[in-house]
Amino acid sequence: MKVLLLAGLGALFFAYYWDDNFDPASLQGARVLLTGASVGVGEELAYHYARLGSHLVLTAHTEALLQKVVGNCRKLGAPKVFYIAADMASPEVPERVVQFALDKLGGLDYLVLNHLGAAPAGTRARSAQATRWLMQALGSAPAPSGLRFLLRPVTRSRHLQVNFLSYVQLTSLALPSLTDSKGSLVVVSSLLGRVPTSFSSPYSAAKFALNSFFGSLRRELDVQDVHVAITMCVLGLRDRASAAEGVRGVTRAKAAPGPKAALAVIRGGATRASGVFYPWRFHLLCLLRGWMPQPRAWFIRQELNITTPAAA
Repeated sequence: MKVLLLAGLGALFFAYYWDDNFDPASLQGARVLLTGASVGVGEELAYHYARLGSHLVLTAHTEALLQKVVGNCRKLGAPKVFYIAADMASPEVPERVVQFALDKLGGLDYLVLNHLGAAPAGTRARSAQATRWLMQALGSAPAPSGLRFLLRPVTRSRHLQVNFLSYVQLTSLALPSLTDSKGSLVVVSSLLGRVPTSFSSPYSAAKFALNSFFGSLRRELDVQDVHVAITMCVLGLRDRASAAEGVRGVTRAKAAPGPKAALAVIRGGATRASGVFYPWRFHLLCLLRGWMPQPRAWFIRQELNITTPAAA
């Protein structure tokens, strides 16, 4: 019976992911603003879009790395490619980035949000310091109604500014252009935004916030008949040195190959899918979390290198 059940679930997932009606030609000439484009999945996203003939504005923190990616995109055939080096930790930067993209491309068809802020040393250590770090003051003044307070320069945690608030700012600023083009928002998130795990509370909190915000925004747009698609992408461990170093000695999870993960993100955005899971088994994990919201410690430990109880 268990074998039949697993086989049936596998067949359903196979059918779901096989029939995605992806048309590569639909991305030719598409106007794309891509954040976090200098390394890892973001770099591979840029190269895929370039091969498909999209017009690109790339942004990331390090200008030298961006220049390298821009050069490669031109070699791969991107008709137009521009870049703007920007640190999303600054509340004023998202407006500058979006305006730059609108000026260069004349509008947007895709906003692909992929940037990621680095957590301070020791965030994933077995210590309560990580959670205390998350609880930094976000400002004492009462917030006005709506989203406009997120565009004001207030005191913020750098981590939350980069990994959550900047996503909201970029979305708010790009939404009018995406509405005009009936475009798409593609948000690269993480399994930790759907399934909580140990020793990642700051990062996981930001990713859960993203999932909730964009889930609510999707419903609001649907109610208002605004034809902007939102694709939430649940990826595993990033295929980059900093990500591997951040979990060294903590988890047994392996990084997902960057090119394949990036292609899954692009296919999902182009087909206006509501969600992308790479590897596909992550979709099953998210479903299982609904069935087993309180997994036993034994189950959690299978992904972690833990032999003794965590110290407070």
